[in-house]
Amino acid sequence: MVDKLSKKQYSPHLFDVTQDIIGTLPLKLVEQWLTSQQTHKDALQLLNSYKIRGYSVSSDSVGLTKLSQQKGLLEILAMINQPKKIVHGFGKAIGGESVGIWAADNTQMFYPDSVSAATLISTLLTVQDEIERNCQTKIGLGAHYGEFYSIYGGLYGIEADAIEEIAENNTEGNEIVISQAIYDRLPSNHGFIVEKRSDLTTEIGNIYRVLDGTRLSDLQPLNQRYPIPYSESFYADLVAYETRLDDQDLAHYLAEKYLQKKVVVLIERETKEMEIHEISMFNQLSFSALMKDIGLRLLPLDIAAEIKVVSSIGIYVFDEALAAVDFAKTFRHELSQQDIACRIGIDLGAVLIFNLATGGKDIAGMPVNVASKMAQDKGKFGKLYLSAAMKEFVDVSEFTEVKYTVSGVEMTAYEG
Repeated sequence: MVDKLSKKQYSPHLFDVTQDIIGTLPLKLVEQWLTSQQTHKDALQLLNSYKIRGYSVSSDSVGLTKLSQQKGLLEILAMINQPKKIVHGFGKAIGGESVGIWAADNTQMFYPDSVSAATLISTLLTVQDEIERNCQTKIGLGAHYGEFYSIYGGLYGIEADAIEEIAENNTEGNEIVISQAIYDRLPSNHGFIVEKRSDLTTEIGNIYRVLDGTRLSDLQPLNQRYPIPYSESFYADLVAYETRLDDQDLAHYLAEKYLQKKVVVLIERETKEMEIHEISMFNQLSFSALMKDIGLRLLPLDIAAEIKVVSSIGIYVFDEALAAVDFAKTFRHELSQQDIACRIGIDLGAVLIFNLATGGKDIAGMPVNVASKMAQDKGKFGKLYLSAAMKEFVDVSEFTEVKYTVSGVEMTAYEG
């Protein structure tokens, strides 16, 4: 059982901070929840105006961890830009809308229920064909029909979370999976070749792999300009670089122009689920707001900055390694005082940091991936992990060396 959070547990000024600081975190909605009785009825009442029905389609790139060991950050960004344009262009052509800001390699689209299931699947097959022909990176696609909550540009709810997780963790390159709800909306003579994924047990029922079927050969992409997180000048340079990936002089020029060397701190807090999903959803948002509050209080603003707090993850950057480790330890202690465990990964290297149009920032770069692999993929809650690169700047004598392989990449970390 999760104890009720109180508004008194937060800094008094937190709920008055401006949009450029809070990003997409719905602090006003969190404030309404904290000042209610926090019952299921309260949750449903607050969420009622945000409810929508249709299709959520998520994608995730395949093999980027290995690829990031071989290629530079800007080349990776140029490569993942290509499938994102295709997903957005063909999705818009059948009435889809982008969800959120596509800062990473994954995407999310929402389609109204006026779109037929057959049209959606044919579009996804067309998308995968186009990516296979024209892109160096491949993606997996997951689609579900259901009820979601559209809040501050994001899709929330147990069903949205489920299909996003499936796309990210349970698909391969060129694969399309659909939920039972989509399968049930197909006509009896749909003509698609599908097979049940017997290896998956999900909260949204059976999952099917689409093997073949009708394509929309006459479909033309409506608008390939997906919701880019970058500045106009950087995106123009990125698009130009797409056609000149072998130009080392241009790569060096762009790296000097845009990349920064930073220490990246990634903090994942433990989530405490409740049986009633809507209450659990509000509690998770409230805990995210708590992380936002702690970060704003603890960050030394002259040498550090918050990048974002999304769901259970907080990402921060520092100019100094020792300051980053001290911050991480203090943050861990503050969360433990609220009976919340966390696991933390810290790495350093070249990153791209960009301001988002919706407020807040985002980040790309190998240090983010390494910090995530150490903490989220292999880490234990309550522990802090330093990368091998951090050993040059921080005394690791009180840490324990650990070695493991993640996504085919061998890693050494220091656990403390």
